Amino acid sequence: MPKEIPISPELPDKFYFKVGEVSELADVPAYVLRFWETEFKKIKPKRTPSGQRLYKKEDVELILKIKYLLYKKKFTIQGARQYLKSAADNQPDTSSRKALNHIRIELKKILDILR
Repeated sequence: MPKEIPISPELPDKFYFKVGEVSELADVPAYVLRFWETEFKKIKPKRTPSGQRLYKKEDVELILKIKYLLYKKKFTIQGARQYLKSAADNQPDTSSRKALNHIRIELKKILDILR
């Protein structure tokens, strides 16, 4: 079972990050991020009407994991893909669970207001 990959920088509490911000956070050039998008299909930034990339916090965390695997652990692109896939296969879907818990909390607040 793969170990948890450390993510060093503290990410700002934002919904979306521009490519320049992600480039700075990950300390890699923007062209590397664009290349990784083609190699790791889970990196899916939204596009503004003008075509600018907007990365979700989950995308940035994944990018930091990829950088760690490629630069620190010296994985190949294919090796990093396989590692991330096996890690995802062995982990419960925590993002869905977090979202459901958040919805549950908000519904309880609404119910309390209505009472």
